[in-house]
Amino acid sequence: MELAAWLRALNLSQYATVFEENSVTADLLPSLTAEDLKDLGITAVGHRRRLLDAIAALRTDGIPATAGSHVQSSGDYYQKENSTAERRHISVMFCDMVDFTKLSSRLDPEDLSAVIRRYQSCVARTIERFGGFIARYVGDGVLIYFGWPVAREDDAERAVRAALAVITEIAHTQIDEKLRVRIGIATGLVVIGEQIGTGEARQQTAIGETPNLAARLQALAGDDGVVIDTTTRNQVGGLFDFADLGFVDLKGIPGPVQVWQVLKEVAVSSRFEALHTAALTPLVGRDEELELLLRRWTQAKTGVGRVVMVAGESGIGKSRLVAELEERLKGESHARLRYFCTPDHADSPLYPVIRQLVFAAGIDRQDPEPTKWQKLRSLLGPDAAPPDLNLLGDLLGLASDMPQAIETSSRMQRERTFAALLHLMESLCRDQPLLIVVEDIHSADPTTRDLIDLAISRLAEMPVLLVMTFRPDVQLPWIGHAGVTLLTLSRLDRKDGAHLAGLFANELPPVLLNRIAIQADGVPLFLEELAKDWSERAQDPDSALQTIGVPTTLRGSLLARLDRLTDAKQVAQIGAVIGREFSYELIAAIADLPEPVLAAGLEQLVSAGLALCRGEPPAAIYRFKHTLVQRAVYATLLRQHRQQAHGRIADGLSARSNVDPQVLAHHLTEAGRVEEALPYWMQAGQRVAGRSAEREAINLFRRGLAALLTLPESQERNRRELEFQQALQTPLVAIETEGADSVRSVRLRIEELDRANG
Repeated sequence: MELAAWLRALNLSQYATVFEENSVTADLLPSLTAEDLKDLGITAVGHRRRLLDAIAALRTDGIPATAGSHVQSSGDYYQKENSTAERRHISVMFCDMVDFTKLSSRLDPEDLSAVIRRYQSCVARTIERFGGFIARYVGDGVLIYFGWPVAREDDAERAVRAALAVITEIAHTQIDEKLRVRIGIATGLVVIGEQIGTGEARQQTAIGETPNLAARLQALAGDDGVVIDTTTRNQVGGLFDFADLGFVDLKGIPGPVQVWQVLKEVAVSSRFEALHTAALTPLVGRDEELELLLRRWTQAKTGVGRVVMVAGESGIGKSRLVAELEERLKGESHARLRYFCTPDHADSPLYPVIRQLVFAAGIDRQDPEPTKWQKLRSLLGPDAAPPDLNLLGDLLGLASDMPQAIETSSRMQRERTFAALLHLMESLCRDQPLLIVVEDIHSADPTTRDLIDLAISRLAEMPVLLVMTFRPDVQLPWIGHAGVTLLTLSRLDRKDGAHLAGLFANELPPVLLNRIAIQADGVPLFLEELAKDWSERAQDPDSALQTIGVPTTLRGSLLARLDRLTDAKQVAQIGAVIGREFSYELIAAIADLPEPVLAAGLEQLVSAGLALCRGEPPAAIYRFKHTLVQRAVYATLLRQHRQQAHGRIADGLSARSNVDPQVLAHHLTEAGRVEEALPYWMQAGQRVAGRSAEREAINLFRRGLAALLTLPESQERNRRELEFQQALQTPLVAIETEGADSVRSVRLRIEELDRANG
């Protein structure tokens, strides 16, 4: 389809450039909404309305003949309920070769093709290591997604690490031509997952501003440079060094954008501290747990080694508790070793140990080999045995500077390396107690676990406290051993939760802090991110109570496990539309899935720890483990698909007796069937008002009013609004003073509606 011709037919040809610059093709037109048009810079309401009317005609009648060619089924997916497209927050990388035009004018096409193939192969291998998804090759450019098709809690960090690795790998690639690249990274909301195009041209394209922003940022980067947006910058914390490039105007992007150049990765002693660059807030609700750790430290100082295994779900505060222990020990003379295990390196022998040695020695990747050896010698001290030095140098991948190389079997090499590492540990605690922290031991490689096992067997007569954090769904061999204490962290109660939220956002009113505590389910990370998110928005508290969402910083971690499941994803999406809790009977009635698929999906949700189950099907009741998990899953659905699902749920509920009118009103409203929902909002408010629950009644009447005001203005709408305002006035007067602004506002509106209704 010819965009320009179609727009000319509508007398809106001035927007052809806008669509072209933002990669809006004929296939994508039927997906555009008023919000999308506004984001594209089409600010005139009349123009947006005319465009939307024309787009609606496209969905129904097809493209006018004046617009040219075919619009086939590419837009039809928006009408299909089984579409795989989702709304997702991802990090998008755009990698482009420097001076490709000059290269193409100088090389024979066959030689150029060989260069391009090697370049693309190098990029693909590197991106695969970091879990990226190559969406498209565009000549010398490569478009890459992080967070799709599988979300991870560190997608933005992976994208930045991958960008730096691509630059390094390209520089070392055996290509006759010296190649350099420019890379841009942006993080934000896209619609993704639907196959666009036909035949060999079919591809999964992320639609939204984020890919366009990544491409614009790439153009700002210098040779072998990486430029990122503020959202990406905020998510990677202090893990990298940056240069602030200030605010810049980018073509096709509304308003100035703050951009950052990535300089290098930073070696950190604490990943937790690197991602929490601000001063730590006071520890809340963990007094007993901290006291236990301090007692074990006191015992360890006497020469009786102790091990504490801190268990807890993601975000529960394991790292924060360990950070508080370290803070309390700052005034004491002691040594410390910190190890961080990651699932990406679960097959890399002794990866946490290598990282710790590199950090402790201050070894930089760019250091020449003799400098690296000198730094390692300084770390080990003058008394280090030469064999130990050589073994640890070999562990770090350094070429031996000793005349005689160690020639042993791999098993003997491993045993001697273990011995050298244990010698280092013993030397550290010879004159002072030693604290060893191993974060996320459940992600450790087998060799590291073997080293830990050997170390634990030696601790009994050493002044060492070993603290290991892990997730409770993993079985570890040391639980129950002598000298090993298991410490399981539970969620915070509502009082502590509201208090913690207030520390992150003390300007928020108590009613909103309490609501945040409820939404966060006592998980400290959720409390922190929700509080920060709402503090930054500075939104009206009354509105905020109804619109608490999922902060961008949490979406990846909340969806990470779900994306790895096969049958559970669609089931979870349907369940999320129903609510945090849903019955097997209801989801089976509306899911339109074969019973084995539904059963397998529900079982996966429960076994993955995303949902809890009471009873057995068909009488089973399922409940998302966290409210935010339900909200994050719900947010992946396209608006149209949400409406369709809400409509099916409303139809299923309305056929039942004794249905909660509030629940039915909610689903009818979200289905876009506001006229049907209004009587149920009124009924729900009147019912709770009759129980002297004035605040709940106020919320329900206001929700009904909000739904009503989405309808076109009319005499009938005024009549219904008068009914809702009169109903709202009674509970307001019951809890507010006569002169309160809220009461006065409602009474003034009632008088206006009385006059308007004659």
